[in-house]
Amino acid sequence: MEAWTHDAVLWLLQVLALPEIGLSAIFIISLVSATLLPLGSEPAVLAYVTLAPTMFWAAIVVATIGNTLGGAISYWMGLGAVKTYETWREKHPHDDKQSHYAQKTGGRWHQQISQWLQKLGPKALLFSWLPIVGDPLCAIAGWMRMPLLPSLIYMAIGKLLRYTIMTAAIIWILPHLGWA
Repeated sequence: MEAWTHDAVLWLLQVLALPEIGLSAIFIISLVSATLLPLGSEPAVLAYVTLAPTMFWAAIVVATIGNTLGGAISYWMGLGAVKTYETWREKHPHDDKQSHYAQKTGGRWHQQISQWLQKLGPKALLFSWLPIVGDPLCAIAGWMRMPLLPSLIYMAIGKLLRYTIMTAAIIWILPHLGWA
């Protein structure tokens, strides 16, 4: 039994050793950073690609998948929130807080943003890569019940472009311009 435990520990250490952990670490960091938690995945992608330049596309694809799945989590959180709110409204049809909530969520900005999102639909999720607004945008897409598959596709496209452009620029373009 001890030999099996020893082999299992060695196997686990080998799995967690660099550079093998790089892609799984990028996946986890990218997934978590796409939720509403404040974390950036770009430094992990950049560090990995700097250490292993031949893994550029592998790192970009893994980061894109992780970040898109994190966006999907935010989407499902928004969908769950709207379903919970609707259930609450059904159980409390004459609650004063409901009318107070409706007054607080109205207004010019709310109306303009809602119209913009409804007009663009899932295409708005091309902007899900943006700092500060990108993660809530995924949750709002769920709240607005945008179709899931097109939403995920547009999220993935935006995130793929972000990782590709940012990483390539920092590694290959900026040094030639004398900026890095």
